[in-house]
Amino acid sequence: MSSIATPPDHAVTGAALHWRALEGLYASAPVNHLFASALSIPGEGRSRITFTVTPAHYHAAGAAHGTIYFKMLDDAAFYAANTLVTDRFLLTTAFNLHLTKPVREGEVVAEGRWVSGRRRVLVAESRLIDAEGDEIARGTGTFMRSRIPLAGLDGYARALTARS
Repeated sequence: MSSIATPPDHAVTGAALHWRALEGLYASAPVNHLFASALSIPGEGRSRITFTVTPAHYHAAGAAHGTIYFKMLDDAAFYAANTLVTDRFLLTTAFNLHLTKPVREGEVVAEGRWVSGRRRVLVAESRLIDAEGDEIARGTGTFMRSRIPLAGLDGYARALTARS
C-alpha cells in the first residue's frame, strides 16, 4: 500500500485553477446576467463562450444588433489573452471587428485565441460561429495589463477559494 496521498480527481491546480477562476469572474459580471451565455477555457490562450441570441437582441430589421457581436467577440478575445496573465485584469485598448452574416435566434459560439504578446500588451482574435457552423463575425483586439489585481475581484477570488 502506498503512503503517497493523491489529490482527489476534482482538485484543480496551477494554470487550470486560474482558468476556472476566470470562468467565475465571467459568471459574476453583472453585464453577463443580461445574456444567456457561459464561458469555458479549454487551455492556455483559448476561450469559448456559448450564448443564445433571442429577439430581445434584435435591431429594428429583425436580426441581432452589432452590440451582441462586439460583446461576445471582445469577451472571447479578452479571456483568451487573460489566460496568460495571472495577476492582473486586462483592459481592451482597441478592437476591430468584421460582421459577415446576420444572425437571428439560436446558439452562437465565440471562440477566442491569443495571438501574441505576454508582457504589457497582448493581442488576441476571436470569431463567432452560428448554429449552422458558419462564421458570422471575426475580431482582433489589443489588451493591456491594468492595475487591478485579479485576486481582488470578487468573482475571481470566490472561484479560487471554492476550488482550494
